[in-house]
Amino acid sequence: MGLKMFFAVALAMTCCVGPALADGHSSVKRNKIPGSSFPIAESVEVPAGASLVFVSGAVPGPIVENGDPNAIETYGDTEAQTVSVLTRIEERLDRIGLGLADVVMMRAYMVADPKLGRMDFAGFMKGYTQFFGTAEQPNLPSRSALEVAGLARPAWLIEIEVVAARPATD
Repeated sequence: MGLKMFFAVALAMTCCVGPALADGHSSVKRNKIPGSSFPIAESVEVPAGASLVFVSGAVPGPIVENGDPNAIETYGDTEAQTVSVLTRIEERLDRIGLGLADVVMMRAYMVADPKLGRMDFAGFMKGYTQFFGTAEQPNLPSRSALEVAGLARPAWLIEIEVVAARPATD
Protein backbone atom coordinates (compact mmCIF):
# COMPACT_ATOMS: atom_id res chain seq x y z
CA MET A 1 0.00 0.00 0.00
CA GLY A 2 1.41 3.39 -0.99
CA LEU A 3 1.85 6.16 1.52
CA LYS A 4 -0.99 8.23 0.02
CA MET A 5 -3.34 5.24 0.21
CA PHE A 6 -2.28 4.54 3.83
CA PHE A 7 -3.13 8.10 4.89
CA ALA A 8 -6.40 8.03 2.95
CA VAL A 9 -7.44 4.81 4.73
CA ALA A 10 -6.32 6.21 8.11
CA LEU A 11 -8.28 9.40 7.51
CA ALA A 12 -11.37 7.47 6.43
CA MET A 13 -11.13 5.27 9.54
CA THR A 14 -10.77 8.32 11.77
CA CYS A 15 -13.76 10.06 10.18
CA CYS A 16 -15.97 6.99 10.42
CA VAL A 17 -15.23 6.18 14.06
CA GLY A 18 -17.33 8.59 16.04
CA PRO A 19 -17.39 9.74 19.67
CA ALA A 20 -19.77 7.57 21.79
CA LEU A 21 -19.18 3.94 22.84
CA ALA A 22 -21.30 2.86 25.80
CA ASP A 23 -19.96 -0.55 26.81
CA GLY A 24 -16.18 -0.01 26.59
CA HIS A 25 -13.49 -2.46 25.54
CA SER A 26 -15.85 -5.41 25.09
CA SER A 27 -17.32 -3.83 21.95
CA VAL A 28 -14.03 -4.09 20.08
CA LYS A 29 -14.28 -7.37 18.19
CA ARG A 30 -11.05 -9.29 17.68
CA ASN A 31 -11.35 -11.98 15.03
CA LYS A 32 -8.93 -14.87 15.51
CA ILE A 33 -7.16 -16.60 12.66
CA PRO A 34 -9.29 -19.72 12.00
CA GLY A 35 -7.59 -22.90 13.20
CA SER A 36 -4.52 -21.03 14.47
CA SER A 37 -3.05 -20.20 17.85
CA PHE A 38 -0.71 -17.57 16.39
CA PRO A 39 -0.93 -14.55 18.75
CA ILE A 40 -2.37 -11.92 16.43
CA ALA A 41 -5.91 -11.10 15.39
CA GLU A 42 -6.78 -11.77 11.78
CA SER A 43 -8.81 -8.59 11.97
CA VAL A 44 -10.14 -6.17 14.56
CA GLU A 45 -13.46 -4.37 14.35
CA VAL A 46 -13.69 -1.05 16.17
CA PRO A 47 -17.30 0.03 16.65
CA ALA A 48 -18.73 3.43 15.93
CA GLY A 49 -18.32 5.62 18.98
CA ALA A 50 -14.74 4.70 19.76
CA SER A 51 -11.89 7.03 18.94
CA LEU A 52 -8.66 5.83 17.40
CA VAL A 53 -5.37 6.90 18.92
CA PHE A 54 -2.36 6.72 16.60
CA VAL A 55 0.82 6.27 18.65
CA SER A 56 4.04 7.32 16.94
CA GLY A 57 6.79 4.81 16.40
CA ALA A 58 8.74 3.91 19.51
CA VAL A 59 12.36 2.77 19.55
CA PRO A 60 14.37 0.91 22.18
CA GLY A 61 16.14 2.49 25.10
CA PRO A 62 19.70 1.55 26.00
CA ILE A 63 20.34 -1.41 28.28
CA VAL A 64 24.01 -0.46 28.69
CA GLU A 65 24.47 2.81 30.54
CA ASN A 66 26.77 5.18 28.63
CA GLY A 67 27.10 2.61 25.84
CA ASP A 68 27.99 3.49 22.27
CA PRO A 69 24.70 4.74 20.76
CA ASN A 70 25.66 3.13 17.45
CA ALA A 71 26.41 -0.33 18.90
CA ILE A 72 23.67 -2.98 18.94
CA GLU A 73 25.03 -4.23 22.28
CA THR A 74 23.94 -0.91 23.84
CA TYR A 75 20.30 -1.79 23.08
CA GLY A 76 20.41 -5.59 23.12
CA ASP A 77 19.19 -8.24 20.70
CA THR A 78 15.82 -8.14 18.96
CA GLU A 79 14.00 -9.70 21.92
CA ALA A 80 15.47 -7.17 24.38
CA GLN A 81 14.75 -4.29 22.01
CA THR A 82 11.17 -5.49 21.49
CA VAL A 83 10.59 -5.63 25.25
CA SER A 84 12.07 -2.13 25.61
CA VAL A 85 9.89 -0.73 22.81
CA LEU A 86 6.66 -2.35 24.06
CA THR A 87 7.40 -1.12 27.59
CA ARG A 88 7.78 2.40 26.20
CA ILE A 89 4.52 2.07 24.26
CA GLU A 90 2.79 0.79 27.39
CA GLU A 91 4.05 3.87 29.28
CA ARG A 92 2.86 6.21 26.52
CA LEU A 93 -0.58 4.61 26.51
CA ASP A 94 -0.77 4.74 30.30
CA ARG A 95 -0.09 8.50 30.24
CA ILE A 96 -3.24 8.98 28.15
CA GLY A 97 -5.43 6.56 30.10
CA LEU A 98 -5.07 3.54 27.80
CA GLY A 99 -3.18 0.26 27.92
CA LEU A 100 -1.89 -2.50 25.70
CA ALA A 101 -5.33 -4.15 25.89
CA ASP A 102 -6.59 -1.18 23.85
CA VAL A 103 -4.13 -1.75 20.97
CA VAL A 104 -6.01 -2.78 17.82
CA MET A 105 -3.24 -2.47 15.21
CA MET A 106 0.53 -2.81 15.37
CA ARG A 107 3.24 -2.30 12.78
CA ALA A 108 6.72 -3.59 13.64
CA TYR A 109 9.57 -2.39 11.46
CA MET A 110 12.73 -4.46 11.79
CA VAL A 111 16.15 -4.28 10.18
CA ALA A 112 18.27 -7.30 9.48
CA ASP A 113 20.14 -8.52 12.54
CA PRO A 114 23.81 -8.55 11.40
CA LYS A 115 24.30 -11.96 13.05
CA LEU A 116 21.43 -13.50 11.06
CA GLY A 117 21.52 -11.51 7.84
CA ARG A 118 17.74 -11.04 8.09
CA MET A 119 15.21 -9.72 10.58
CA ASP A 120 15.01 -11.76 13.78
CA PHE A 121 11.30 -12.62 13.73
CA ALA A 122 11.73 -15.30 16.43
CA GLY A 123 13.38 -12.77 18.76
CA PHE A 124 10.58 -10.30 18.04
CA MET A 125 7.96 -12.94 18.89
CA LYS A 126 9.74 -13.80 22.17
CA GLY A 127 9.42 -10.16 23.21
CA TYR A 128 5.93 -9.63 21.76
CA THR A 129 4.40 -12.65 23.53
CA GLN A 130 5.45 -11.23 26.89
CA PHE A 131 2.86 -8.47 26.30
CA PHE A 132 0.16 -9.89 24.02
CA GLY A 133 -1.82 -13.12 24.28
CA THR A 134 -0.99 -13.63 27.95
CA ALA A 135 -3.42 -14.56 30.71
CA GLU A 136 -3.06 -11.01 32.08
CA GLN A 137 -3.46 -9.34 28.67
CA PRO A 138 -5.22 -11.62 26.17
CA ASN A 139 -6.29 -8.92 23.69
CA LEU A 140 -4.55 -9.41 20.35
CA PRO A 141 -4.05 -6.66 17.78
CA SER A 142 -4.00 -7.07 14.05
CA ARG A 143 -0.34 -6.75 13.11
CA SER A 144 2.22 -6.40 10.38
CA ALA A 145 5.91 -7.23 10.81
CA LEU A 146 8.15 -5.81 8.11
CA GLU A 147 11.84 -5.88 7.31
CA VAL A 148 13.08 -2.42 6.36
CA ALA A 149 16.42 -1.22 4.99
CA GLY A 150 17.23 0.90 8.04
CA LEU A 151 16.06 2.88 11.04
CA ALA A 152 17.20 6.29 12.29
CA ARG A 153 19.98 4.82 14.48
CA PRO A 154 22.08 1.96 13.12
CA ALA A 155 21.98 0.08 16.46
CA TRP A 156 18.20 -0.11 16.52
CA LEU A 157 16.81 -3.40 15.26
CA ILE A 158 13.13 -2.51 15.71
CA GLU A 159 10.63 0.34 15.76
CA ILE A 160 6.95 -0.24 16.56
CA GLU A 161 3.89 1.95 16.05
CA VAL A 162 0.40 1.14 17.27
CA VAL A 163 -3.18 2.25 16.95
CA ALA A 164 -5.35 1.98 20.07
CA ALA A 165 -9.13 2.30 20.40
CA ARG A 166 -10.50 4.48 23.19
CA PRO A 167 -14.08 3.76 24.24
CA ALA A 168 -16.27 6.78 24.86
CA THR A 169 -16.68 7.71 28.50
CA ASP A 170 -20.35 8.61 28.52
